[in-house]
Amino acid sequence: MQRIPILQMGRTLLVTIQVDLQDQTALALQDDLANKIQSSSATGVLIDISAMEIVDSFIGRMLASISGIARVLGATTVVVGMQPAVAITLVELGLSLDGVRTALNVERGLQLLKATDEEQFHDGHDRDHHDVD
Repeated sequence: MQRIPILQMGRTLLVTIQVDLQDQTALALQDDLANKIQSSSATGVLIDISAMEIVDSFIGRMLASISGIARVLGATTVVVGMQPAVAITLVELGLSLDGVRTALNVERGLQLLKATDEEQFHDGHDRDHHDVD
């Protein structure tokens, strides 16, 4: 079975899906990503799906599931590079991908993750500060 590589760049994990995602590969990615988030203390996950030309309902649900798992583990997920046909298919399948943040490209996705990380950092410090008062 094929495995999707997960690269770490600072506190962000980068996943570039370069192949049509088969069900078993998607399940393995979900497990691998959860383990990598936990072991690396990553705060962001960027998934580049620009090479994906088609999706089915299972893959759509897996993207939502991966995002949910990452959120529970303290990481924000951004999916980038979605082709128009993929977006149309997901909407036609009734999959709104609740909780999945999207950006047009990797650069914008990284900016979104950075802004989210800074926002959470400041929110945490504000709460800590108020607890001390």
